Amino acid sequence: MAALCRVRHRWKRTNCIQLLTRNLTGTFDYDLVVIGGGSGGLACSKEAAQLGQKVAVLDYVEPSVKGTKWGIGGTCVNVGCIPKKLMHQAALLGTALKDAQKYGWQIPGGNTHLNWELMATFLNVHRISLFFFYELLFHTILKEYNFNTAILHFVFPIEVIMSLPLVWQIMLTAKNIVIATGGRPKYPTHIPGAVEHGITSDDIFWLKESPGKTLVVGASYVALECAGFLTGIGLETTVMVRSIPLRGFDQQMAGLVTDYMEAYGTKFSWRSVPKSVDKLSSGVLQVTWTDEQTGKDQRDTFDSVLWAVGRAPETKTLGLEKVGVKLNKESGKILVAADESTSVPNIYAFGDIGEGRPELTPTAIKAGKLLARRLAGQTNELMNYDNVATTVFTPLEYGCVGLSEEEAESRHGKDSIEVYHAFYKPLEFTVAERDASQCYIKVVCKRGGDQRILGLHFTGPNAGEVTQGFAMGFQCGATLTHLKETVGIHPTCAEELTKVNVSKRSGLDATVTGC
Repeated sequence: MAALCRVRHRWKRTNCIQLLTRNLTGTFDYDLVVIGGGSGGLACSKEAAQLGQKVAVLDYVEPSVKGTKWGIGGTCVNVGCIPKKLMHQAALLGTALKDAQKYGWQIPGGNTHLNWELMATFLNVHRISLFFFYELLFHTILKEYNFNTAILHFVFPIEVIMSLPLVWQIMLTAKNIVIATGGRPKYPTHIPGAVEHGITSDDIFWLKESPGKTLVVGASYVALECAGFLTGIGLETTVMVRSIPLRGFDQQMAGLVTDYMEAYGTKFSWRSVPKSVDKLSSGVLQVTWTDEQTGKDQRDTFDSVLWAVGRAPETKTLGLEKVGVKLNKESGKILVAADESTSVPNIYAFGDIGEGRPELTPTAIKAGKLLARRLAGQTNELMNYDNVATTVFTPLEYGCVGLSEEEAESRHGKDSIEVYHAFYKPLEFTVAERDASQCYIKVVCKRGGDQRILGLHFTGPNAGEVTQGFAMGFQCGATLTHLKETVGIHPTCAEELTKVNVSKRSGLDATVTGC
């Protein structure tokens, strides 16, 4: 396995620019070429190499508009899951310091603050350690590697041109080609000043200095997670929402998440549409937006504007149309079958780049491993994209698996489902006198029989840890009976799921009482 490997070739010099010409012999340079060095691409290539395949990994990261760039590892390691969770943890520690005083801890002066520069330094140290891990991986498993960057495009279904900046073009041939290039944040280019003065999630995690007073535009999980940790570390933060928060998630749960964030200190500008961003002589950014509830324009100033208005797939520069790979014209994503195959034989795609696929690191990793095994003839197993658990790491975390209440109603009918729920108070919140009115559990079931569980939703501390455990039950056909027969661990938040017994239909009070 190699990253941007050396191949046998012969060169032709034209106008001082080196171009590659190559005769096809019917053999391939590689069994598998993987385009994309993120979590999914690396998982696929590693699995293939361990199965005896000769593999090349091609990776190139175009610097963000603000010039932010990074190496191997993709979004998750560099500008996604990992730095996001660490900054979320930094914010939780700030809240814990406040709680600690109620538990008897004496904090001199009673005031605490976060040093952004110090936090950024330690986060970067962790990212560098992960980069060296990947380098070690290429040393030990891949044998031959080179972490130079490359711009890629297809010329034939079995050939990839690798263009190293300014100088080289190298043609690689492979029996199979896998595309796992993921996506990048969008800018609303129609808004004056948005690109010139705004940043995205590609930048926020690499800032060496605090972003200060921040406007986060958008209400996706990326927007709310960023706004949550910025508020938690003491920065004045506003979220501008055009329509609804957490589109695609259960909307009752989304409302609880934003309610908690408002109580936590995050400001929300609902039903608002940004019009322009201007940089004033003082250096601050003046944002003008329209309040759609009143029809009037509003203005305020911010130190930073973070756009979190969606992501675009990295397909435009690959020349996919030249070899016949079909895309969804609206989303730009690659149309894929259940086995991750595209419209062109021997070209596959998975992860965020695939139309209709969850934009989640763990699904890309698992899909990549399974694809590598299939291509190596080791299995016929397909990736199961149903009932994939996820968590939104907002100040009050939200974990879920399966269908939302809205989806369950749409698929099965309102009269064919039963929704059990409970409001509970985490023990940790009691002594600290924290508000727990948004700590909530919802279990959506099929009505009748053993009541198969269709969806499980949880807001509260450590939601990811709680949800991950219950997610396995979905793969085994978990029912409400199974849930009730499970003995809980006391005292935990997770045990409240095993005790849920009040249905929405009953109209009874769902507040948990007692210890």
